[in-house]
Amino acid sequence: MIDLTCRVGNIDFKNPIVMASGTFGFGREYGKLYDISKLGGISGKGLTLHPKAGNDGLRVFETPSGMLNSVGLENPGIPYFLEHECENWETLDTVRIVNLGGNSIDEYVMGAILIQEDYDRRQALGRQAVDMIELNISCPNVKEGGIAYGVKTCAAREVVRQVRQATSLPLTVKLSPGAENLVEMAMMCEDEGADALSLINTISGMKIDVHRRSSVFRNLYAGLSGPAIKPIALRMVHQVAQHVNIPIMGMGGIVSATDVIEFIMAGASVVQVGTYNFMNLRAGQDLIEGLVQFMQVENIKSLDEIRGIL
Repeated sequence: MIDLTCRVGNIDFKNPIVMASGTFGFGREYGKLYDISKLGGISGKGLTLHPKAGNDGLRVFETPSGMLNSVGLENPGIPYFLEHECENWETLDTVRIVNLGGNSIDEYVMGAILIQEDYDRRQALGRQAVDMIELNISCPNVKEGGIAYGVKTCAAREVVRQVRQATSLPLTVKLSPGAENLVEMAMMCEDEGADALSLINTISGMKIDVHRRSSVFRNLYAGLSGPAIKPIALRMVHQVAQHVNIPIMGMGGIVSATDVIEFIMAGASVVQVGTYNFMNLRAGQDLIEGLVQFMQVENIKSLDEIRGIL
């Protein structure tokens, strides 16, 4: 028998395949194509305290082996999610992760409080719609000139600390590859009580329209994802895994079962799949099946046999 189960903190995942935030919505659309309860987990569309319209102009541009996105965290806001999406999430037999963003510490904290209050209310009724919060610290700190919280450890520390105090839910922190010192950032998150880490977020990139003589994006730069960033993501996951004792959700360019295995070998407990969802609408299902086949051929009974072997 092949054992795909994984554990992140005190949460059991039936397999290591988790859909990454911003690439799977809240699961409704993909749920029409295959049984998404087969997935290890879902990280929902990034949410902020208040609704956001997102960026103007072009939002997505395909690149060799990847894509650039400048969506701008368009979302309906946390209250809308709790009222209109959580009822469906209650029915999903998979780990459900809320991705939390914000432009100030107060926004992050209030968002966490609302999620916690809704969690407590449902628990009292014997129900549950959320299993974990994923803290997105790549959001701009509007009080500090727009520099992302995830760049400087001192700025990130206060966000992680206060959100940790605001919720008892398991907390994973999503790290930016643009951090001044990624390993230091990861160690800080562990010190401040994070239960896990998610890495990496997209890498800042650019595309110029040579005929218009300008960037194709209104905001000039955009986030690069897809297979093009996998070697960088894999290296960062491996580096961080050497210095922390909490689990890692690895991500960045995963499009095959062997990609998943590489991240597990580098030290990830589970992986998140993003851009591949746009390339293959049944990405999750195909990766799970491919993972089983790979493990059968290689005579691997459990992912624990190979996790972090490098």
